[in-house]
Amino acid sequence: MHLADARARLGSLQVDQAEPAADAAALERLAHWATRYTPSVALFEGASGTDGLFLDITGAAHLLGGEENLLADLAARLAAAGLPTRLAVAETPGAAWALAHFARKTNPILPAGAECAALAPLPIEALRLDPATAVTLRRLGLKRVGALIGQHRAPFAVRFEKELLLRLDQALGHRPEPLALASPPPTYTASRTLLEPIDSEEAIVAVATRLMEDLAPRLEADGAGARVLRLTLYRMDGIAHEVPLGLALPTRSPEHVARLLRLRLERHARSLEAGFGFETLRLSVTVAEAMTPRQRTLTRSEEAERARRCTLLHDALRQRLGPRSVRHLAPVESHIPERSEMSCPKPQPTSSWPPLETAQPRPPLLLARPEPADVIALVPDGPPQRIRWRGALSAIAGAQGPERIAAEWWRDGADAPTRDYYLVEDATGRRLWLYREGIPGRETTAPRWFVHGVFP
Repeated sequence: MHLADARARLGSLQVDQAEPAADAAALERLAHWATRYTPSVALFEGASGTDGLFLDITGAAHLLGGEENLLADLAARLAAAGLPTRLAVAETPGAAWALAHFARKTNPILPAGAECAALAPLPIEALRLDPATAVTLRRLGLKRVGALIGQHRAPFAVRFEKELLLRLDQALGHRPEPLALASPPPTYTASRTLLEPIDSEEAIVAVATRLMEDLAPRLEADGAGARVLRLTLYRMDGIAHEVPLGLALPTRSPEHVARLLRLRLERHARSLEAGFGFETLRLSVTVAEAMTPRQRTLTRSEEAERARRCTLLHDALRQRLGPRSVRHLAPVESHIPERSEMSCPKPQPTSSWPPLETAQPRPPLLLARPEPADVIALVPDGPPQRIRWRGALSAIAGAQGPERIAAEWWRDGADAPTRDYYLVEDATGRRLWLYREGIPGRETTAPRWFVHGVFP
Protein backbone atom coordinates (compact mmCIF):
# COMPACT_ATOMS: atom_id res chain seq x y z
CA MET A 1 0.00 0.00 0.00
CA HIS A 2 0.98 3.63 -0.21
CA LEU A 3 2.91 5.14 2.68
CA ALA A 4 0.14 7.67 3.42
CA ASP A 5 -2.44 4.85 3.74
CA ALA A 6 -0.13 2.89 6.05
CA ARG A 7 0.41 5.89 8.30
CA ALA A 8 -3.35 6.51 8.40
CA ARG A 9 -3.91 2.98 9.70
CA LEU A 10 -0.99 2.97 12.13
CA GLY A 11 0.01 6.37 13.44
CA SER A 12 3.13 5.07 15.24
CA LEU A 13 4.55 3.54 12.05
CA GLN A 14 8.33 3.88 11.76
CA VAL A 15 9.67 4.31 8.22
CA ASP A 16 13.21 3.86 6.99
CA GLN A 17 14.75 3.89 3.54
CA ALA A 18 15.44 0.46 2.01
CA GLU A 19 19.09 -0.29 1.16
CA PRO A 20 19.14 -3.39 -1.09
CA ALA A 21 22.87 -3.09 -1.75
CA ALA A 22 23.71 -2.98 1.96
CA ASP A 23 21.34 -5.88 2.65
CA ALA A 24 23.01 -7.97 -0.08
CA ALA A 25 26.48 -7.15 1.29
CA ALA A 26 25.41 -8.15 4.80
CA LEU A 27 23.96 -11.40 3.48
CA GLU A 28 27.22 -12.15 1.69
CA ARG A 29 29.09 -11.69 4.97
CA LEU A 30 26.59 -13.99 6.63
CA ALA A 31 27.15 -16.57 3.87
CA HIS A 32 30.88 -16.40 4.52
CA TRP A 33 30.28 -16.96 8.22
CA ALA A 34 27.95 -19.91 7.49
CA THR A 35 30.84 -21.85 5.95
CA ARG A 36 31.65 -22.89 9.53
CA TYR A 37 28.89 -25.50 9.05
CA THR A 38 29.52 -26.50 5.44
CA PRO A 39 31.73 -25.19 2.61
CA SER A 40 28.73 -25.30 0.22
CA VAL A 41 26.76 -22.10 0.82
CA ALA A 42 24.71 -20.33 -1.84
CA LEU A 43 22.70 -17.10 -1.93
CA PHE A 44 19.06 -17.27 -2.94
CA GLU A 45 18.15 -14.74 -5.62
CA GLY A 46 14.40 -14.25 -5.62
CA ALA A 47 12.04 -11.85 -7.33
CA SER A 48 12.64 -9.29 -4.58
CA GLY A 49 16.41 -9.75 -4.56
CA THR A 50 18.69 -11.73 -2.29
CA ASP A 51 16.73 -12.78 0.76
CA GLY A 52 18.10 -16.08 2.02
CA LEU A 53 20.83 -18.71 2.13
CA PHE A 54 21.02 -22.31 1.03
CA LEU A 55 23.36 -24.54 3.06
CA ASP A 56 24.13 -27.94 1.60
CA ILE A 57 24.82 -29.90 4.80
CA THR A 58 25.17 -33.27 3.09
CA GLY A 59 28.03 -35.05 4.84
CA ALA A 60 28.48 -32.20 7.32
CA ALA A 61 25.58 -32.57 9.76
CA HIS A 62 27.21 -35.44 11.66
CA LEU A 63 30.06 -33.15 12.68
CA LEU A 64 27.63 -31.38 15.03
CA GLY A 65 25.71 -34.44 16.12
CA GLY A 66 23.04 -34.55 13.42
CA GLU A 67 20.63 -32.24 11.66
CA GLU A 68 18.68 -31.28 14.79
CA ASN A 69 21.79 -30.22 16.68
CA LEU A 70 23.13 -28.32 13.67
CA LEU A 71 19.84 -26.47 13.21
CA ALA A 72 19.64 -25.66 16.91
CA ASP A 73 23.21 -24.39 17.01
CA LEU A 74 22.64 -22.25 13.90
CA ALA A 75 19.43 -20.76 15.31
CA ALA A 76 21.05 -20.02 18.67
CA ARG A 77 24.05 -18.25 17.16
CA LEU A 78 21.93 -16.13 14.83
CA ALA A 79 19.57 -15.23 17.67
CA ALA A 80 22.54 -14.19 19.83
CA ALA A 81 23.60 -11.87 17.00
CA GLY A 82 20.13 -10.28 16.92
CA LEU A 83 19.10 -11.88 13.61
CA PRO A 84 15.56 -13.33 13.52
CA THR A 85 15.48 -16.36 11.24
CA ARG A 86 13.24 -18.99 9.71
CA LEU A 87 15.07 -22.27 9.15
CA ALA A 88 14.17 -25.61 7.60
CA VAL A 89 15.90 -28.80 6.47
CA ALA A 90 14.75 -30.80 3.44
CA GLU A 91 16.14 -32.98 0.68
CA THR A 92 15.66 -30.30 -2.00
CA PRO A 93 16.41 -26.56 -1.92
CA GLY A 94 12.89 -25.80 -3.12
CA ALA A 95 11.24 -27.74 -0.32
CA ALA A 96 13.55 -26.23 2.31
CA TRP A 97 12.77 -22.71 1.07
CA ALA A 98 9.03 -23.38 1.08
CA LEU A 99 9.03 -24.76 4.62
CA ALA A 100 11.25 -21.97 5.94
CA HIS A 101 8.90 -19.30 4.57
CA PHE A 102 5.43 -20.83 5.00
CA ALA A 103 5.49 -23.79 7.41
CA ARG A 104 3.67 -23.29 10.73
CA LYS A 105 6.15 -25.46 12.61
CA THR A 106 9.31 -23.76 13.83
CA ASN A 107 12.53 -25.03 12.23
CA PRO A 108 11.03 -28.15 10.62
CA ILE A 109 13.16 -31.09 9.46
CA LEU A 110 11.51 -32.90 6.55
CA PRO A 111 12.45 -36.57 6.02
CA ALA A 112 13.29 -37.78 2.53
CA GLY A 113 10.27 -38.74 0.40
CA ALA A 114 7.75 -36.61 2.32
CA GLU A 115 7.89 -33.59 0.02
CA CYS A 116 4.42 -34.04 -1.51
CA ALA A 117 2.61 -34.28 1.81
CA ALA A 118 4.55 -31.38 3.32
CA LEU A 119 4.16 -29.00 0.37
CA ALA A 120 0.51 -29.74 -0.47
CA PRO A 121 -1.08 -27.45 2.21
CA LEU A 122 1.29 -24.56 1.57
CA PRO A 123 0.22 -21.51 -0.50
CA ILE A 124 1.14 -21.37 -4.16
CA GLU A 125 3.78 -18.71 -3.43
CA ALA A 126 5.86 -21.43 -1.73
CA LEU A 127 7.07 -22.52 -5.18
CA ARG A 128 9.13 -19.31 -5.62
CA LEU A 129 7.06 -18.21 -8.61
CA ASP A 130 6.92 -14.87 -10.31
CA PRO A 131 4.28 -12.68 -8.58
CA ALA A 132 2.27 -12.36 -11.80
CA THR A 133 2.15 -16.16 -12.19
CA ALA A 134 1.03 -16.59 -8.59
CA VAL A 135 -1.77 -14.04 -9.05
CA THR A 136 -3.01 -15.81 -12.20
CA LEU A 137 -3.06 -19.19 -10.45
CA ARG A 138 -5.06 -17.76 -7.56
CA ARG A 139 -7.60 -16.30 -9.97
CA LEU A 140 -8.01 -19.78 -11.45
CA GLY A 141 -8.67 -21.19 -7.97
CA LEU A 142 -5.27 -22.84 -7.60
CA LYS A 143 -4.29 -21.42 -4.22
CA ARG A 144 -2.37 -24.35 -2.75
CA VAL A 145 0.59 -26.34 -4.00
CA GLY A 146 -1.47 -29.50 -3.61
CA ALA A 147 -3.80 -28.24 -6.38
CA LEU A 148 -0.94 -28.66 -8.86
CA ILE A 149 0.46 -31.98 -7.66
CA GLY A 150 -0.85 -34.88 -9.72
CA GLN A 151 -2.57 -32.69 -12.34
CA HIS A 152 -2.11 -33.08 -16.09
CA ARG A 153 0.90 -31.03 -17.10
CA ALA A 154 -0.02 -30.16 -20.70
CA PRO A 155 -2.53 -27.37 -19.89
CA PHE A 156 -0.07 -25.73 -17.51
CA ALA A 157 2.77 -25.97 -20.03
CA VAL A 158 0.64 -24.19 -22.64
CA ARG A 159 -0.83 -21.52 -20.38
CA PHE A 160 2.15 -20.62 -18.18
CA GLU A 161 5.87 -20.16 -18.48
CA LYS A 162 8.08 -23.19 -18.00
CA GLU A 163 9.11 -21.76 -14.62
CA LEU A 164 5.89 -23.12 -13.03
CA LEU A 165 6.52 -26.80 -13.75
CA LEU A 166 10.25 -26.39 -13.24
CA ARG A 167 9.84 -25.01 -9.71
CA LEU A 168 7.31 -27.71 -8.86
CA ASP A 169 9.60 -30.51 -10.08
CA GLN A 170 12.60 -29.02 -8.26
CA ALA A 171 10.71 -28.76 -4.99
CA LEU A 172 9.53 -32.38 -5.27
CA GLY A 173 12.97 -33.63 -6.25
CA HIS A 174 12.00 -34.72 -9.77
CA ARG A 175 14.52 -32.37 -11.37
CA PRO A 176 17.90 -31.23 -10.04
CA GLU A 177 18.50 -27.68 -8.84
CA PRO A 178 22.18 -26.76 -8.97
CA LEU A 179 23.25 -24.10 -6.49
CA ALA A 180 25.50 -21.15 -7.37
CA LEU A 181 27.86 -21.39 -4.41
CA ALA A 182 29.18 -18.19 -2.90
CA SER A 183 32.71 -19.61 -3.12
CA PRO A 184 33.91 -22.81 -4.80
CA PRO A 185 34.17 -25.71 -2.37
CA PRO A 186 37.75 -26.59 -1.46
CA THR A 187 39.35 -29.79 -2.69
CA TYR A 188 40.35 -30.84 0.83
CA THR A 189 39.20 -29.32 4.09
CA ALA A 190 39.49 -29.94 7.80
CA SER A 191 37.98 -27.97 10.68
CA ARG A 192 38.10 -27.96 14.44
CA THR A 193 35.76 -26.38 16.98
CA LEU A 194 37.52 -25.50 20.21
CA LEU A 195 36.19 -25.79 23.74
CA GLU A 196 37.76 -22.45 24.62
CA PRO A 197 38.36 -19.59 22.16
CA ILE A 198 41.95 -18.71 21.28
CA ASP A 199 43.48 -15.39 20.30
CA SER A 200 47.27 -15.87 20.31
CA GLU A 201 49.42 -16.44 17.26
CA GLU A 202 51.06 -19.54 18.72
CA ALA A 203 47.71 -21.16 19.45
CA ILE A 204 46.43 -20.46 15.93
CA VAL A 205 49.57 -21.94 14.38
CA ALA A 206 49.33 -24.99 16.63
CA VAL A 207 45.73 -25.73 15.64
CA ALA A 208 46.48 -25.11 11.94
CA THR A 209 49.39 -27.55 12.17
CA ARG A 210 47.11 -30.26 13.52
CA LEU A 211 44.61 -29.54 10.73
CA MET A 212 47.36 -29.94 8.13
CA GLU A 213 48.36 -33.20 9.80
CA ASP A 214 44.76 -34.36 9.26
CA LEU A 215 44.88 -33.38 5.57
CA ALA A 216 48.32 -34.86 4.82
CA PRO A 217 47.22 -38.54 4.66
CA ARG A 218 44.35 -37.67 2.31
CA LEU A 219 46.68 -35.72 0.06
CA GLU A 220 49.24 -38.51 0.09
CA ALA A 221 46.60 -41.11 -0.78
CA ASP A 222 45.69 -39.08 -3.87
CA GLY A 223 49.31 -38.39 -4.80
CA ALA A 224 48.70 -34.65 -4.46
CA GLY A 225 50.07 -31.72 -2.51
CA ALA A 226 48.67 -28.40 -1.35
CA ARG A 227 49.49 -25.52 -3.69
CA VAL A 228 47.10 -22.87 -2.31
CA LEU A 229 45.57 -23.03 1.16
CA ARG A 230 43.08 -20.91 3.06
CA LEU A 231 42.83 -20.74 6.84
CA THR A 232 39.47 -19.39 8.02
CA LEU A 233 39.18 -18.11 11.57
CA TYR A 234 35.67 -17.82 13.01
CA ARG A 235 35.29 -15.34 15.85
CA MET A 236 32.85 -15.60 18.75
CA ASP A 237 30.85 -12.60 17.47
CA GLY A 238 30.23 -14.08 14.03
CA ILE A 239 33.07 -12.40 12.13
CA ALA A 240 35.21 -14.64 9.92
CA HIS A 241 38.78 -13.89 8.84
CA GLU A 242 40.57 -15.55 5.94
CA VAL A 243 44.33 -16.09 5.79
CA PRO A 244 45.43 -17.26 2.30
CA LEU A 245 48.68 -19.12 1.74
CA GLY A 246 50.28 -19.55 -1.68
CA LEU A 247 53.19 -21.94 -2.16
CA ALA A 248 55.81 -22.15 -4.87
CA LEU A 249 55.52 -25.93 -5.12
CA PRO A 250 52.93 -28.39 -3.75
CA THR A 251 53.62 -29.72 -0.26
CA ARG A 252 52.23 -32.03 2.38
CA SER A 253 54.52 -30.88 5.17
CA PRO A 254 52.68 -29.54 8.25
CA GLU A 255 55.92 -27.93 9.49
CA HIS A 256 56.36 -25.99 6.25
CA VAL A 257 52.76 -24.77 6.31
CA ALA A 258 53.09 -23.75 9.96
CA ARG A 259 56.26 -21.77 9.23
CA LEU A 260 54.59 -19.86 6.39
CA LEU A 261 51.45 -19.27 8.41
CA ARG A 262 53.49 -17.77 11.23
CA LEU A 263 55.10 -15.34 8.77
CA ARG A 264 51.71 -14.40 7.32
CA LEU A 265 50.19 -13.80 10.76
CA GLU A 266 53.12 -11.59 11.73
CA ARG A 267 52.58 -9.51 8.61
CA HIS A 268 48.82 -9.10 9.14
CA ALA A 269 48.82 -8.92 12.93
CA ARG A 270 47.16 -5.49 12.99
CA SER A 271 44.32 -6.31 10.59
CA LEU A 272 43.59 -9.67 12.24
CA GLU A 273 41.50 -8.65 15.24
CA ALA A 274 40.65 -11.59 17.50
CA GLY A 275 37.88 -9.82 19.43
CA PHE A 276 36.65 -12.28 22.07
CA GLY A 277 38.68 -15.04 20.43
CA PHE A 278 38.39 -17.61 17.64
CA GLU A 279 36.24 -20.63 18.39
CA THR A 280 36.46 -22.52 15.07
CA LEU A 281 39.32 -22.90 12.59
CA ARG A 282 39.04 -24.39 9.10
CA LEU A 283 42.00 -25.21 6.84
CA SER A 284 41.11 -25.71 3.18
CA VAL A 285 43.21 -26.72 0.19
CA THR A 286 41.73 -24.67 -2.63
CA VAL A 287 44.32 -25.72 -5.23
CA ALA A 288 46.01 -29.12 -5.20
CA GLU A 289 48.63 -30.36 -7.64
CA ALA A 290 50.15 -33.75 -8.27
CA MET A 291 53.39 -34.55 -6.45
CA THR A 292 55.78 -36.84 -8.28
CA PRO A 293 57.16 -39.56 -5.99
CA ARG A 294 60.92 -39.30 -5.48
CA GLN A 295 63.39 -41.98 -4.60
CA ARG A 296 64.75 -41.49 -1.10
CA THR A 297 68.51 -41.74 -0.68
CA LEU A 298 70.82 -41.84 2.28
CA THR A 299 72.44 -38.55 1.28
CA ARG A 300 70.62 -35.66 -0.33
CA SER A 301 72.16 -34.43 -3.57
CA GLU A 302 73.49 -30.91 -3.79
CA GLU A 303 71.04 -30.04 -6.56
CA ALA A 304 68.04 -31.31 -4.60
CA GLU A 305 69.18 -29.44 -1.49
CA ARG A 306 69.56 -26.23 -3.50
CA ALA A 307 66.07 -26.65 -4.98
CA ARG A 308 64.60 -27.27 -1.54
CA ARG A 309 66.25 -24.19 -0.06
CA CYS A 310 65.13 -22.08 -3.02
CA THR A 311 61.54 -23.21 -2.53
CA LEU A 312 61.63 -22.42 1.19
CA LEU A 313 63.08 -18.98 0.51
CA HIS A 314 60.49 -18.29 -2.18
CA ASP A 315 57.58 -19.20 0.10
CA ALA A 316 58.97 -17.18 3.01
CA LEU A 317 59.42 -14.08 0.84
CA ARG A 318 55.88 -14.42 -0.53
CA GLN A 319 54.45 -14.35 2.97
CA ARG A 320 56.63 -11.42 4.00
CA LEU A 321 56.37 -9.26 0.88
CA GLY A 322 53.15 -10.43 -0.77
CA PRO A 323 52.45 -12.92 -3.55
CA ARG A 324 53.05 -10.40 -6.34
CA SER A 325 56.37 -9.15 -4.97
CA VAL A 326 58.35 -12.32 -5.76
CA ARG A 327 58.97 -13.28 -9.37
CA HIS A 328 61.09 -15.92 -11.10
CA LEU A 329 62.99 -15.71 -14.35
CA ALA A 330 62.60 -18.58 -16.79
CA PRO A 331 64.56 -19.01 -20.04
CA VAL A 332 62.84 -18.61 -23.41
CA GLU A 333 64.07 -20.10 -26.68
CA SER A 334 65.15 -16.83 -28.27
CA HIS A 335 68.56 -15.27 -28.83
CA ILE A 336 67.15 -11.72 -28.75
CA PRO A 337 68.22 -10.47 -25.29
CA GLU A 338 64.90 -8.88 -24.32
CA ARG A 339 63.04 -12.03 -25.39
CA SER A 340 65.38 -14.65 -23.91
CA GLU A 341 63.69 -14.72 -20.50
CA MET A 342 60.30 -14.21 -18.96
CA SER A 343 58.97 -13.38 -15.53
CA CYS A 344 56.69 -15.93 -13.88
CA PRO A 345 55.12 -16.15 -10.41
CA LYS A 346 56.49 -19.60 -9.55
CA PRO A 347 59.53 -21.72 -10.43
CA GLN A 348 59.37 -23.64 -13.69
CA PRO A 349 60.69 -27.15 -12.99
CA THR A 350 61.02 -28.03 -16.68
CA SER A 351 63.01 -24.93 -17.63
CA SER A 352 66.80 -25.03 -17.72
CA TRP A 353 69.31 -22.31 -18.39
CA PRO A 354 72.21 -22.93 -20.78
CA PRO A 355 75.48 -23.97 -19.12
CA LEU A 356 77.67 -21.08 -18.03
CA GLU A 357 80.61 -22.56 -19.97
CA THR A 358 78.81 -22.22 -23.32
CA ALA A 359 76.64 -19.17 -22.63
CA GLN A 360 77.59 -15.73 -23.90
CA PRO A 361 78.26 -13.10 -21.20
CA ARG A 362 75.08 -11.31 -20.22
CA PRO A 363 74.73 -8.42 -17.74
CA PRO A 364 72.72 -9.07 -14.57
CA LEU A 365 70.99 -5.72 -15.08
CA LEU A 366 69.28 -5.46 -18.45
CA LEU A 367 67.71 -2.07 -19.07
CA ALA A 368 63.98 -2.03 -19.72
CA ARG A 369 64.67 -0.20 -22.98
CA PRO A 370 68.04 0.27 -24.71
CA GLU A 371 69.26 3.82 -24.12
CA PRO A 372 70.92 5.74 -26.98
CA ALA A 373 74.57 6.68 -26.64
CA ASP A 374 77.16 8.65 -28.67
CA VAL A 375 80.06 6.38 -29.58
CA ILE A 376 83.30 7.13 -31.48
CA ALA A 377 85.02 4.28 -33.37
CA LEU A 378 88.17 4.34 -35.54
CA VAL A 379 86.31 2.62 -38.40
CA PRO A 380 82.55 2.35 -38.94
CA ASP A 381 82.46 -1.40 -38.10
CA GLY A 382 85.21 -1.30 -35.47
CA PRO A 383 85.01 -1.45 -31.66
CA PRO A 384 84.08 1.68 -29.71
CA GLN A 385 86.82 4.03 -28.49
CA ARG A 386 84.86 6.71 -26.63
CA ILE A 387 81.30 6.80 -25.31
CA ARG A 388 78.96 9.51 -24.05
CA TRP A 389 76.08 8.05 -22.07
CA ARG A 390 73.73 9.83 -19.69
CA GLY A 391 75.70 13.05 -20.15
CA ALA A 392 79.09 11.58 -19.13
CA LEU A 393 81.98 11.22 -21.62
CA SER A 394 84.57 8.51 -20.97
CA ALA A 395 87.25 6.63 -22.87
CA ILE A 396 87.02 2.89 -23.52
CA ALA A 397 89.84 0.99 -21.83
CA GLY A 398 88.93 -2.39 -23.32
CA ALA A 399 86.28 -3.96 -25.54
CA GLN A 400 85.21 -7.55 -26.16
CA GLY A 401 83.17 -8.46 -29.21
CA PRO A 402 81.37 -8.15 -31.45
CA GLU A 403 78.60 -10.68 -30.87
CA ARG A 404 76.30 -10.42 -33.86
CA ILE A 405 72.58 -11.00 -33.25
CA ALA A 406 70.23 -10.81 -36.23
CA ALA A 407 66.45 -10.44 -36.19
CA GLU A 408 64.36 -13.60 -35.99
CA TRP A 409 62.94 -14.02 -39.46
CA TRP A 410 60.02 -16.19 -38.28
CA ARG A 411 58.64 -13.47 -35.99
CA ASP A 412 57.13 -10.06 -36.52
CA GLY A 413 59.82 -7.45 -37.06
CA ALA A 414 62.06 -9.70 -39.14
CA ASP A 415 63.29 -6.62 -41.00
CA ALA A 416 64.83 -5.14 -37.82
CA PRO A 417 68.52 -4.12 -38.18
CA THR A 418 71.29 -6.48 -37.11
CA ARG A 419 72.94 -5.82 -33.74
CA ASP A 420 76.66 -6.05 -32.92
CA TYR A 421 77.10 -6.32 -29.15
CA TYR A 422 80.25 -5.28 -27.26
CA LEU A 423 81.25 -5.74 -23.65
CA VAL A 424 83.28 -2.63 -22.81
CA GLU A 425 85.04 -1.18 -19.78
CA ASP A 426 85.67 2.54 -19.50
CA ALA A 427 88.47 4.37 -17.70
CA THR A 428 86.50 4.47 -14.43
CA GLY A 429 86.07 0.67 -14.35
CA ARG A 430 82.41 0.71 -15.33
CA ARG A 431 81.46 -2.23 -17.55
CA LEU A 432 78.68 -1.77 -20.09
CA TRP A 433 76.94 -3.95 -22.63
CA LEU A 434 76.20 -1.92 -25.76
CA TYR A 435 75.40 -2.65 -29.37
CA ARG A 436 75.65 -1.04 -32.77
CA GLU A 437 72.38 -1.12 -34.70
CA GLY A 438 72.76 -1.89 -38.39
CA ILE A 439 75.74 -3.25 -40.37
CA PRO A 440 77.71 -0.27 -41.79
CA GLY A 441 77.61 -0.10 -45.57
CA ARG A 442 75.04 -2.87 -45.89
CA GLU A 443 72.02 -1.98 -43.75
CA THR A 444 72.80 1.63 -42.91
CA THR A 445 75.30 4.40 -43.56
CA ALA A 446 75.04 5.91 -40.08
CA PRO A 447 74.77 3.15 -37.46
CA ARG A 448 73.37 4.04 -34.06
CA TRP A 449 74.67 2.88 -30.66
CA PHE A 450 72.66 1.84 -27.62
CA VAL A 451 73.51 0.75 -24.07
CA HIS A 452 71.49 -2.37 -23.24
CA GLY A 453 72.87 -3.53 -19.89
CA VAL A 454 75.28 -2.88 -17.02
CA PHE A 455 77.73 -5.34 -15.41
CA PRO A 456 78.53 -5.08 -11.70
